[in-house]
Amino acid sequence: MLFSFENYSLDTDRRELRCGHDLISVQPQVFDLLEYLIRNRARVVSKDDLIADIWSGRIVSESALTSRINAARIALGDNGDVQRLIRTVPRRGVRFVGSVAEHDGTERASPRSESASSELGAELPEPPERPSIAVLPFQNMSGDPEQEYFADGMVEEIITGLSRIKWLSVISRNSAFIYKNKPMVIKDAAETLGVRYVLEGGVRKSGNRVRVSAQLIDGQTDAHIWAQHYDRVLEDVFALQDEITMCVVGAIEPSLWKAEIDRIKRRRPTSLSAYDLVLRSLPFVLGHIPQDSEAAIPLLEEALRLQPDYATAHAFLGRCFHHRYARGGLREEDRVAAIRHSRAAIAYGSDDATALATAAHIIAFDEHDTATALKLFDRALELSNSNVFALGFSAIVLAWMGKAELATERAERALRLSPFDFYNFRAHHALAVVFFCSGRYAEAVDAARSAVHANPRFSVAIAVLAAALLRAGRMAEAHAAARDVLLHEPTFTIRGLLLVSGKLEPAVFGVLAEAWREIGLPEQ
Repeated sequence: MLFSFENYSLDTDRRELRCGHDLISVQPQVFDLLEYLIRNRARVVSKDDLIADIWSGRIVSESALTSRINAARIALGDNGDVQRLIRTVPRRGVRFVGSVAEHDGTERASPRSESASSELGAELPEPPERPSIAVLPFQNMSGDPEQEYFADGMVEEIITGLSRIKWLSVISRNSAFIYKNKPMVIKDAAETLGVRYVLEGGVRKSGNRVRVSAQLIDGQTDAHIWAQHYDRVLEDVFALQDEITMCVVGAIEPSLWKAEIDRIKRRRPTSLSAYDLVLRSLPFVLGHIPQDSEAAIPLLEEALRLQPDYATAHAFLGRCFHHRYARGGLREEDRVAAIRHSRAAIAYGSDDATALATAAHIIAFDEHDTATALKLFDRALELSNSNVFALGFSAIVLAWMGKAELATERAERALRLSPFDFYNFRAHHALAVVFFCSGRYAEAVDAARSAVHANPRFSVAIAVLAAALLRAGRMAEAHAAARDVLLHEPTFTIRGLLLVSGKLEPAVFGVLAEAWREIGLPEQ
């Protein structure tokens, strides 16, 4: 059955929710909730109805139920204030109030091969404005029919992992598998499926070892964006699929960010969407200096003018105000704005791992609410366990809190998933703090140098490098690094950093501050 309302369609056979041609990723229980509300739109459904029919009578907390309803609203561009499609009826329940048309599925347009589309004269779907990807069936290169299950299972796991990336549309398995065991051209497949990016790969087994290869391709230009292979011992099939999926998804997300930024730079800056504006701001957001933040703020504010509930825009705008506060004068209005936008990102992005992690970092450093921050990081990693923002930001917060073991685990996981990713300067910085506080000064120097190499203008990482060089007995290099701190942040003071980072765990800050005083960095 196909239900159509406004510009949306809910396909119960394929379990797909679309806005126009854009496939919207939703969790299975959220899809079930939407389908249930739409089918029962003639009446108000109570909490007991939902628990009985969707959760089969299992105990479900009030917060979990509210979270699922909010996620359903967000998927439809709705919210709890407007209640355009899903309306709460006080003390009774909820009801779907949109105008719905039902189809039996015979009119449903499905992706076809180029030849089929040509024969029928069908119009091919256009790639959606936001990035979209199809994971094609992986080739079984072992010549062993019994390995088909592993190759197909690998694809299903990767599709599931990619579907957790909020800003990415992922074509369903059923649509992509029309190409199983069929010759095809990548550009033609991308055009037929209406996607911008294609992931293809293969599986080869020899004895008890397996090699999984994957490559990410721009479906419009046929350019290769990323490629990698993974060699593993085949012991536990499901554990192996989980491990490789985490590696693939963790590497693809930053690669897609970079590809999208490069793509938007080639477009004329006219009639930009909120998503385009966020992409244009991202290089400045990641700069970690107030001057870059000044360039990003108007772009993000314009994005929010176009889409006030855009969680990622709120999160990135919060980061910009954080940079202005922490390294641009410690103005209270910047700190308040950083917290306000971070809280908005949490409210609008309860199912967006990047927004939650970015907001959590600011909640920790600017609001000093570490309990909330750690819960948000855990939630982000539940949504996407290979999200580079969640791993990197949480590693930094944990390092400054003195939670060395977990900080190291998160940082090392980020580096293992994508060792050459620019965003991993955060992971290197976290390791530098951990190593310094444990007296492993040579390792702290190496980690801090890696952080500075990845982001040369990140003054706090340079300051940690200066402290590590001092304790390692490399005085001349330490003094040179201290001068670099003031070159990149002329207003740097130990007291200023205390107000931001030092309150998380005074003992961690104390050992670093002692080294900074010895090397001559200003107290205030």
